[in-house]
Amino acid sequence: METIDRYNIRVYALCIEDQNILTLFESYCGKDLLKLPGGGLEFGESILDCLHREFMEELNVKIEIIEHFYTQETFLRSLYQENEQLLTIYYRVKIKDFDNLKIQVPEIKRAEWFPLSAPNPFCLTVDQLVFEKAQHFFLK
Repeated sequence: METIDRYNIRVYALCIEDQNILTLFESYCGKDLLKLPGGGLEFGESILDCLHREFMEELNVKIEIIEHFYTQETFLRSLYQENEQLLTIYYRVKIKDFDNLKIQVPEIKRAEWFPLSAPNPFCLTVDQLVFEKAQHFFLK
């Protein structure tokens, strides 16, 4: 097992409309997975700027950041890079110009609204936790 010598800070968004959450079907490191919109923080970039950039790069839309939702509280080693420790941060957002939504990167196969009332569809541990928190908070 390699020593952890890098941090990978990831910033993701919960875009919720009518009790549905926006999800992306993406191919990453040769595996298909369901994820929330967002991605990796770049050097010199703020967390909020990262979210704005990721939405523009991936989906060609502008967002309004509503509030912080969750920051990972436990140690998490990257599944894809053994020497990386992950830190994930989640915000609630609203898409300002939904009519402009267009997938911009080939790794994203499709974007889909997923019902919060459905069983948890995520395979990554922190995404599972965040989905459960969203269910508790938004389902009434």
